This record gives sequence, structure tokens and C-alpha cells, in this order.
Amino acid sequence: MDKTKPSVSVLLPAYNAGNTVNQAVSSLLRQTFVDFEIIAVNDGSADHTGTILDELASSDPRIRAIHIPHSGLVTALNAGLAECKGELIARMDADDYSHPERLRLQVEFMQANPEVGVCGCLVRSFPRNQVKAGFIRYERWLNSIVTHEEIARDIFVESPLAHPSVMMRAGDLRELGGYRDMAWPEDYDLWLRFFMAGKRFGKVPRVLLFWREWAERLTFTDPRYALENFMRLKAHYLAKVLAGKARPVIVWGAGMTGRRLTKHLVREGVQPIAIVDIDPRKIGRVVRGAPVIWPDDLSRHRDAFIIAAVGSEGARELIRARLREMGRTEVADFVCAA
Repeated sequence: MDKTKPSVSVLLPAYNAGNTVNQAVSSLLRQTFVDFEIIAVNDGSADHTGTILDELASSDPRIRAIHIPHSGLVTALNAGLAECKGELIARMDADDYSHPERLRLQVEFMQANPEVGVCGCLVRSFPRNQVKAGFIRYERWLNSIVTHEEIARDIFVESPLAHPSVMMRAGDLRELGGYRDMAWPEDYDLWLRFFMAGKRFGKVPRVLLFWREWAERLTFTDPRYALENFMRLKAHYLAKVLAGKARPVIVWGAGMTGRRLTKHLVREGVQPIAIVDIDPRKIGRVVRGAPVIWPDDLSRHRDAFIIAAVGSEGARELIRARLREMGRTEVADFVCAA
């Protein structure tokens, strides 16, 4: 190992983060693990972010401030990645902060599990009184999937890792081509590329990242994170998974979520042979060329691969239980995509 290089590079993009970046960097400087560098990329901020980063860099040799014209998150991430020297890349956002033990525990996890390519952790959103109920549900789900098997099982439900919480192997990240701008969520795209490449996931089962909830967060302001683009992304990678199965496909869900996903599956060249629903008013209708059928009718399609796509709270577990009662095995015979 090259001792002149840090073990970990923290990749931290910042855009107009003058009010929060000091707290984010300070949380890193308080880490109990000290063999790291911070690559802070100022993405052409119009506020005083660049000045703050330069001042921080002058106060600690582990911090390097990089300034680029405003180009967006993906360009900033790739510009920073090109400067990272560590064998492990930890992500951090300029409006969050990390627990003092975060880097130490994630490094130890990666050392103990050399087969793992991406290590996350549990997260907690703040300030708590501003976090909406829907995001609390997402956080609860995110923190409930910890092992590789749990993450892989749910990878099409939603993005299974909080981007600023992860540590990745630099070699894997570069081998997969770094970040891509596909007009959909760049982090979810990356996790699905890791998944398709057969890489393994894991999480340290402790809250090590504090995730700021505020109106200016890209999740709320950037069209890449719109629901329709999540659906496009899921359909794109589901089509890749299904291409290797050579089985007919059935979508469970004739509601809004199922119809949207079916639309994008068809655009990706996947034509479902049927759509399952429990609403008697929908039975017999046709959605994107597929007839709507009852769940009991699945007995006539034993060879079909099923994609469950019902967005109602609690529906996922009910559908899972029903399919298992029918003798279907999750991942092998069906996946949940909502």
C-alpha cells in the first residue's frame, strides 16, 4: 500500500452551500479515523461557498478545494473523483454531517468484508420537525434493509442507499465508469450498475449520517428526481434483468404506479402478457396491450416473472405474502418495484 496516499477520499460537492458547508466539513475533521483527504468541489457557487472552502483548505492539509464552472452534480462528482487518491471513496454532501465514528466503522466494515463494493449506514433526517411523513417512511424503510440480501431484494423498490452515507471501493467505481448523467437519479443509477455487475452491498447498522431536510435539496428541485424519471430508470434496468430470464412478464398493479411502470417497460421492449389487480372495476380492461386479471388467474401463468408495482402503503408486504403462498420465490420468480 502506498503510504503517501490516504486510505479514504471524501468526495464532497458543494453548490451555494455557504450556510452549511462549514458544519459538514467540521464533522469530517472530528472523525476518529484520520487517514483521509477531503476533495471539496465548488460547483460554480454564486455565494461564498468557494471562499469558505479555500479558507478550510488553508487550515488543514487534508482538504483540497477544487473550483469548476457551474455544471451540475454529476460533473462535479466526476471532477472530484478524478482527484481522489484513496482506495476507498466516502461520499458526503455539503448540507449534512457525519457521526465522529462514521469513517472508522465503514473502513473496518470494508476491511472485514472485501467482497462488498458499497457500504452504507443508517441515517437520520433533521431538523425532525420539518421532515415530512413520506420521507420518514422512506427513512424507516432505508434503515430496515442492511444486509446484501435485503438490499438486493428491494433494489427496485426505491434507491436503497442514501448517497451521502456511502463508502465505495474506488476501483469498482472507476471500473463502472463513475457517475453518469442520464436525466434520472445519478445515485440510484450507480447502485443499479453495481448490482448488475454482481457487486455486493452492506451497511453499518448504526446511524452515522445526519441528512438535512430542506426545500432547496436537489431531491425536491431537480427534475431528474421526479417520479417519472425514477420509473424510467427502474424500467431500464428491469429490462436488462428480464433479458436474461426469457420468461413472460406480468405486472401486479393496474393503478397509477403499475401503469407508469408498464408504460416504460413497453418502451424498453418488455411487453407484459397481463396486469394483475384486485379492483373488480379494472378486471377485463386492457393496459398497454395487456389484459387486467385477478390474482387467482396467476395459476395459469406458472412460468411468468412478476413485477409488483402497487404504491399504496402496506401493499408491498401483502403482495409478497400472497405470491409466496402461491409458491413463488422472491428474486427468482418476482420482484417488488414499489
